[in-house]
Parts: sequence; structure tokens; C-alpha cells
Amino acid sequence: MGITGHRVLSPEVETFTTAEMRRLLGRHRAAELVGVSCLAEGTDSVFADLVLGLGGRLVAVLPARDYREFLPPEHRADYDRLRAAATRVRTLPGPEVDLAALMAASEALVDEVDELIAVWDGQPARDYAGTADVVAYARSQHKPVHVVWLAGAVRD
Repeated sequence: MGITGHRVLSPEVETFTTAEMRRLLGRHRAAELVGVSCLAEGTDSVFADLVLGLGGRLVAVLPARDYREFLPPEHRADYDRLRAAATRVRTLPGPEVDLAALMAASEALVDEVDELIAVWDGQPARDYAGTADVVAYARSQHKPVHVVWLAGAVRD
């Protein structure tokens, strides 16, 4: 299973989406569970921790060699921990992160999974490579997409 989703969520939305991701991941036996994440802050990392907590294997898909420097400083320790826990890390060849690299990583993630969880409010992407773009790509590849969002919640 793969993940895409908004990076910043209200506490109420994060609690709901975490429980729903756990439920969806829990449908798989630990020995068969493989979660694929780009390890960004927020949804990606919560998903990665859930996969590991359920006894699954984590695969990281990174958009560029300098990805760690692109991440907020306060997220780098979690990123390092999750990257170290991954059974496989795929780093795309670009030297630096830009929107095209982020979308390429998301497409590589989608191409690798059987199902995608999307923590998504259903709104258009705010910029290229946003959650809506990743969902559209997954659907174009005929991948099942499980949209997870708290009814009535609005992103800031």
C-alpha cells in the first residue's frame, strides 16, 4: 500500500485519518504488509510509523538526493529514523527537490503499489504535485484509491 496526503492537518483530522489508515492497513497480515512512502512530514510519516507498528515492511521513495535538506528541520530526526527502518530506499536520480521531482517520486510510488491511501480533502491541488495530482495519476493507472477524510473538515 502507498500513501499520499496533506502534510499539515488539524489535530481532529489527524486523529481520524490515523485511525482510518490503521484500519485499512490492518486488513493485511503483517508478513504481507509493505507500505511505500516518500517520508514527508505529516501523513507520509504517520503512515510509515503505522506500517512499522503493525509489523510490516517500509519502502521509501525519495524524490532527489538532497531530499533531507528540503524537509523542515524539525522533521529531519523522524525522517532519519524512518529511512533507517526502511527495508528498501529508492532515491530518484535528480540532484535537488523541485515540483517535478516530487511528482516523479509520487508516480514511482503509485507504480509500485497495489492500492493507495489518500488523506485528501477532495479539493484541487494547491500546486503541481499535490495530493489531487497524485490521486489523479493513481486513478489513471487503475489503482484502487482509498480516500480518507473527516466529513465536514476543511483544511486551513
